[in-house]
Amino acid sequence: MSHPPENSEQKPYVEFQHVYKAFGDNHVLEDVSFQVFPGETLCILGRSGVGKSVSLHHIMGFLKPDSGRVIVAFEDITEATEAHLERIRKKVTMVFQNGALFDSLTVGENVAFPLRERHDLDEQQIYQIVDGLLDMVGVKAMRDLLPSDLSTGMKRSVAIARALSAQPECILYDEPTTMVDPLMAQLLGDLIQKLKHQLKLTSIVVTHDMRLAKKLADRIVFLHEARAIFVGTVHEMERAHEEVVQEFLKLDELIVPGRDDGYQAYT
Repeated sequence: MSHPPENSEQKPYVEFQHVYKAFGDNHVLEDVSFQVFPGETLCILGRSGVGKSVSLHHIMGFLKPDSGRVIVAFEDITEATEAHLERIRKKVTMVFQNGALFDSLTVGENVAFPLRERHDLDEQQIYQIVDGLLDMVGVKAMRDLLPSDLSTGMKRSVAIARALSAQPECILYDEPTTMVDPLMAQLLGDLIQKLKHQLKLTSIVVTHDMRLAKKLADRIVFLHEARAIFVGTVHEMERAHEEVVQEFLKLDELIVPGRDDGYQAYT
């Protein structure tokens, strides 16, 4: 088990304490524990269906554990009311795999939406912030387009800009490089890394893309058969004794870039 990053506070920003979650007979999380420290990037790795996205939904409060505790933004949200969760969601936001953009709004209007919800900015201020965010994520030229005009990767970039407009402390990314071309995957990885360093954001990235994890992760949680069988750095993961972890690493090395078989890795 690795120690928290040296430059982090010792108190975790996000923490799972012995979390269990089942849907009927399907046990998705069993006794899962991990911590994410302020300013840290944690990658949650594992094959499909092992509870990676379910973990994010617990952090957002969309799901509640059957047992165990979930700490987010230094607060226990396990039994939080919706009003409490709304307050937490102003600090922690999520970039969904499909982007979850409003189809009828332009790119600029999508990014402006959280800013208008604040009711403390005039249109000129909103316009300037939106342009700055779109420029930061590399899609400023697409401000007046509709989401239907964008590629999958571009939609994710816009979704990241919209997430940033809420001025969060923490961003959750659900499979950011799935279903995008290798170049876009690399650009998205670079963007997530840039945001961490420039804005000091705490980040949690769910992925099966080992190359992305190696680029971004301060630490990794590896989920297998509903359990967190490994928590540590990339270097520690490479020396891990768990057979399934080593198989995952070897599979990544064998994959031909450009083949989309559910375990795509990008250089």
